[in-house]
Amino acid sequence: MTDFALYPSLQGLNAFVTGGATGIGAAIVSAYAAQGVRVGFVDINENAGTAHRKRLKEQGAEVWFRAVDVTETRELQLAIEAFSERGGPIDLLVNNVANDTRHAWSDVTPEMWEKSLAVNLNPVFFAIQAVAAGMMERQRGSIINFGSISWKAKHGGMPAYTTAKAAIHGLTRSFVREFGAHGVRINTVLPGWVLTERQLTEHFGDDGNSILEQNQPLRGTISERDVAALVMFLSADDSSMCTGQEFTLDGGWI
Repeated sequence: MTDFALYPSLQGLNAFVTGGATGIGAAIVSAYAAQGVRVGFVDINENAGTAHRKRLKEQGAEVWFRAVDVTETRELQLAIEAFSERGGPIDLLVNNVANDTRHAWSDVTPEMWEKSLAVNLNPVFFAIQAVAAGMMERQRGSIINFGSISWKAKHGGMPAYTTAKAAIHGLTRSFVREFGAHGVRINTVLPGWVLTERQLTEHFGDDGNSILEQNQPLRGTISERDVAALVMFLSADDSSMCTGQEFTLDGGWI
């Protein structure tokens, strides 16, 4: 992480990340730690989360972790409260958690639909609800919500997921004026095909390189660290006049 830009305005702040044990979320947690940020994160994967916290603490970082199923709204908000009580008010919130498990539209039941929204959309709102009043009172804060290019690229095979991700920026925009009047910024990040371990294992396949060549104008692949670098910029004062925007990181796909 030493090749990231360092942002002096992040030093000593408190950040909270959902889905921070693996993949993009883990890279964001690591990047915050490298910036001197006190960072708390939740994830349903207790073993991965505990291991990630241990690695970072051994490097001298201030890191807090709790295993949480974010579909349990009360548990998510209690975790945010617990971190705040220990580390101080939250300055930065990253709503990263998601589940893009593929599903055919013809097979979706009402229960499956609600389950997808419960992990891909609901936690974004309720995490914001838990931190926004404090940010507004202190007249500062940055909230970063994660969307996806999937719905803009017209990807099929996961309609509940793409619907939730399309809704994320509408949710972001609904807060812009009220939060902005109190010095709080809120933006959406839209990653392209980020080749996390899960994507490589479950979805890249033999035709992955061909798909990239056909759809992503920039050569190369997008890593978790690329996404974390954008999140650091949106967290820092360097982006102090950026709010209500979609920041797309997809190598030119859409």
